[in-house]
Amino acid sequence: MAKLKVAELFYSIQGEGRYMGVPSVFLRTFGCNFKCEGFGMPKGELSDERNVIALKVDDIRDYNSLPLVSTGCDSYASWDPRFKHLSPVLSTDSISDAIMDMLPHKRWEDEHLVITGGEPLLGWQRAYPELLENPNMQALAELTFETNGTQKLDPAFYEYMMMEWVMERGYETLTFSVSPKLSVSGEKWEEAICPDVVAEYSSLGYTYLKFVVASQDDIDEAQQAVDEYRKAGFVGPVYVMPVGGVESVYNMNSRNVAEFAIKKGWRYSDRLQVPLFKNEWGT
Repeated sequence: MAKLKVAELFYSIQGEGRYMGVPSVFLRTFGCNFKCEGFGMPKGELSDERNVIALKVDDIRDYNSLPLVSTGCDSYASWDPRFKHLSPVLSTDSISDAIMDMLPHKRWEDEHLVITGGEPLLGWQRAYPELLENPNMQALAELTFETNGTQKLDPAFYEYMMMEWVMERGYETLTFSVSPKLSVSGEKWEEAICPDVVAEYSSLGYTYLKFVVASQDDIDEAQQAVDEYRKAGFVGPVYVMPVGGVESVYNMNSRNVAEFAIKKGWRYSDRLQVPLFKNEWGT
């Protein structure tokens, strides 16, 4: 039986992108190929908040006791190995049972499933077909992978999703929400911008780009990235979303980013989990 290392499994509303406001189950897998330590920091500097928290890692027993951070990656415990003890390894059966328990009507209705991370396409692709084949998951109608857009699709995963999901439910019911990491994240362009990978996603399911931005420089860099994705054949929509894992930073950036979106003719994505739930773990 396939297993996943699960950082979080919770029920909330989707706060970002295409399904913003839709009741959703979030399955957050452990592991990522990026650190994103530049978010919220002056250009060229990296956040140290995560490292300070890790000094007291022995006192942290669950996600509810994890401090929030205002800079760097807001889901740091889903990939930093110092926090891996918080993420159990679960069978696909136990995951599907837990999902049924948290749904309001104990069955799928208007809810959709979000598989996120970390980076959910890093190492776990062969487990997802077994999860989706579980009897508890048969009424699930819409599925999103939240990814940084750098991981090629495993051929077996691609074939399963095309034949057993897309052919049964339709192209638009499978979404790849791609959040490419610009230099504001602290990651390198040549590692973060992978147009051919994203073009492959869009051949399988509805795919859009979602850039986290704070300044005009970020918008200009996003435009360069969009041009590269278009050259590779990507035709989906582009969203911009404000930097801000805590409310003070979010409030400082959100209006400017909305104005950037208006000027560019791109879509604006909010981060509803920040003003509604303070971006607490499990929201």
